[in-house]
Amino acid sequence: MTDTVVASDESNQAKEIDLEKEYDVIIVGAGAAGVGVAIALTHVGIENYLIVDRDSVGSSFAEWPEETRFITPSFPSNSIGMLDLNSIAIGVSPAYTMRVEHPTGNDFAEHLRSLSQFFELPVLENTNITGINKIDNIFNVETEDISLSCKNVIWAAGEYKYPSTGNFEGSEHCAHTSTVDRYGNLEGEDFIVIGGYESGIDAAYHLARNNRKVKVFDIDCPWGEHSSDPSIALSTYSFERMRDDNFGKNVELFAETGIRSVRQSNKTYEVVTLDDKVYTSSTKPLLATGFDGSHKSYPYLFDSREDGFPLVNDNDESTVMPGVYLCGPSLRHDNHIFCFIFKYRQRFAVVAKAIAESLGLETDDFVEAYRSWGMYLDDLSCCGQECLTC
Repeated sequence: MTDTVVASDESNQAKEIDLEKEYDVIIVGAGAAGVGVAIALTHVGIENYLIVDRDSVGSSFAEWPEETRFITPSFPSNSIGMLDLNSIAIGVSPAYTMRVEHPTGNDFAEHLRSLSQFFELPVLENTNITGINKIDNIFNVETEDISLSCKNVIWAAGEYKYPSTGNFEGSEHCAHTSTVDRYGNLEGEDFIVIGGYESGIDAAYHLARNNRKVKVFDIDCPWGEHSSDPSIALSTYSFERMRDDNFGKNVELFAETGIRSVRQSNKTYEVVTLDDKVYTSSTKPLLATGFDGSHKSYPYLFDSREDGFPLVNDNDESTVMPGVYLCGPSLRHDNHIFCFIFKYRQRFAVVAKAIAESLGLETDDFVEAYRSWGMYLDDLSCCGQECLTC
């Protein structure tokens, strides 16, 4: 008898998943990248695939601090041929279904779950992958309980559950912003935030609105960066919130100020900068130092670029293990950074096309449809160009 499992489905339309079959594709991760590329696979005609997640659909978004919202606005503009910036699939708009311009993490997690149900995506939840190996062009995806087989693997496990805790002495005395449930519930009157990009400014904004004093340190100066690329400079949403009266009254910004160490003395935290200045706080410093990425848990799947990110070919496929593809915020090509949904979603169809063609499927109509929605980016030469009148 073939082993099967019933996938959880909040719509009560349970789906049986065959654990012994050989899949064309296994997708690791059921977040924005995993769900988005799964829908692209469906559109190109691939049906024999499985999504595997160690938690549940959208679980990383559900773990965001309660107050944190998307920096990109959602608009129900699909009817005029402009895809919602926070959409992960053609014809889909979070704004239309949720009536929210800047969704919270919980909002978007609910959106991903609804898409999973609508497209009847096969998702194996609460399944932790322990290893991936390849024998005779077939991948064995090992979990704590079972072994799954497939011809291709799409790594879409994201970054949020893999926070970077800093490269300085005493970072263990700090708390990463990803561990905060709600900024309004944090005890204390004064805070130090290490890192001044989106998550750092987000933390400072919400703390300031609760009349907490905040010092923000960054080795660079993201709030002074003149670039239209939100991967390099702050988003307009963050700049707008920095003009809030409470932010101006309660937040101090320290640009080009790196951190040497953090030490704890009784109930006081001392933050030492690279120029040996000392700043104290009665509360544990908050790290807004980004994320390491899930791919680092399996370094043999991808070779590394000089900056430490995975090295992939033009189809976002591993250069050392053919058949393994990368989708999500860790994707890089040359100096192009795909760390936001509206960026990396443009590469879902590139991956889907490559896999479909390896399976002998026709892809011309699929590519044309995705390209018309701005969801098929294969020419990177136009990326990164600035408007001279900005």
